[in-house]
Amino acid sequence: MATEVVMPQMGESIAEGTITRWLVKPGDRVERDQPLFEISTDKVDAEIPSPVAGVLKEIKAEEGETVPVNQIVALVDEGGEGGGEAAAPEAAEEAEEEAKGEEKAASAEAAEEKAEAKPEKAEPAEEPAPQAETGGDGDESEAERLRRYSSPLVRKIAQEEGVDLGDVEGTGVHGRVTKQDILGYVEERGKAPAAKPAAAAPAAAPATAAAPAPPAAAGGEFHVPAYTEGEEVEIEPMSKIRQITAAHMRYSKQTSAHVTTVFHVDFSRVARVRARAKNKFAAANDTKLSFMPFIFKAIATALKKHKKLNASIDGTNVVFKKSINLGMAVDVEGRGLLVPVIRNADQLSLVGLAKTANDLAERARSKKLSPDALKGGTFTVTNPGVFGSLFGTPIINQPQVAIIGIGSIEKRPIVITDATGNDALSIKTMCYLSITYDHRLVDGADADRFMLDVQKVIEEDSWSELDSYL
Repeated sequence: MATEVVMPQMGESIAEGTITRWLVKPGDRVERDQPLFEISTDKVDAEIPSPVAGVLKEIKAEEGETVPVNQIVALVDEGGEGGGEAAAPEAAEEAEEEAKGEEKAASAEAAEEKAEAKPEKAEPAEEPAPQAETGGDGDESEAERLRRYSSPLVRKIAQEEGVDLGDVEGTGVHGRVTKQDILGYVEERGKAPAAKPAAAAPAAAPATAAAPAPPAAAGGEFHVPAYTEGEEVEIEPMSKIRQITAAHMRYSKQTSAHVTTVFHVDFSRVARVRARAKNKFAAANDTKLSFMPFIFKAIATALKKHKKLNASIDGTNVVFKKSINLGMAVDVEGRGLLVPVIRNADQLSLVGLAKTANDLAERARSKKLSPDALKGGTFTVTNPGVFGSLFGTPIINQPQVAIIGIGSIEKRPIVITDATGNDALSIKTMCYLSITYDHRLVDGADADRFMLDVQKVIEEDSWSELDSYL
């Protein structure tokens, strides 16, 4: 009896994945949880393990093929013998049933998103394709409706770029327009105006036609060519993660009113405690004690008091999140940034925070993150200081309203004043903490009060839970 291997859903809004590489070939023996193939999605690259031990009987999706979630991509024969042919009709029937279920789910999602989109009719001048609101009741085919009602991010990009989604060829599930589809369409459209002047003036001299084209308007913006004819360049396609990161960052900058403020925080107490405890801590817990758990603890503690920083904006409503789930940006060399989530961070001890953070970082780098590990973040922390940066001004991770950047933690000369008013230089372990916040919801005073509480925990907490490791 063959076991079906399906394309997993690697994130809340992920509807498909691309198989980038098969790690085994038909006829190979595989063990349970042994990686079978690698996939790339909008949010993550990952290795997908075998659900059972057996022999890889059949591969149903080749490398480079993009398939919807839950579609069968391979069969594993647990007995290690034939049976692939007998299983094929069953697999086809189940795949057909799954496809019908996905179509119904997509239709329901389209209807829900259509209902959510109705309030936008109050601003018809900003709607690029108002006819998309009226499709239904037989005027459009099911495929056209699914193409039009793509994800909120796709619709946002379409609105900003003045694109009718009905004009974009969708490569997603049932023809839905993906982020890559809309970005590719906008890019190709941006190239078209540059060619129009030559067509409009066929009598122009050849020298004029060969001259570099001036910046061309595209989607209301100036498009400057990335390179000129004859220039020595090397062109490499963006990975899926880089494409979606680019779209997400642009979307965030255009959505939120970004403001950044920076605090200079004394980490001397934390540095002393950590230096004394880290060896015993590592031996007892089989994980290292970095500065990050202390920072996570301080942020989670402050978020309990400042709920406006642990929220999202939904139209004219504010959504306050009851759970404190910290997203931690992880640099995956060669593949971009991933943001796995530490759930209920306010309920974890320093040991729990250290273990969870180190485990998530390791799984992100080894392509072993589960779909749930990337969901539900309410506040994000990024650490450019690990590369020596003094501080940064990070972009908010939508739909959150704030993100903290951690600068380099190092010893610096600091002026201190004693009780009698005399000044002196002192060597202290310092760090710049920057917070970027959405000024639509968070005022400067809100952000500063929050940061003062973060600073207070870092500078004044006794960290008594580490006493047993001192």
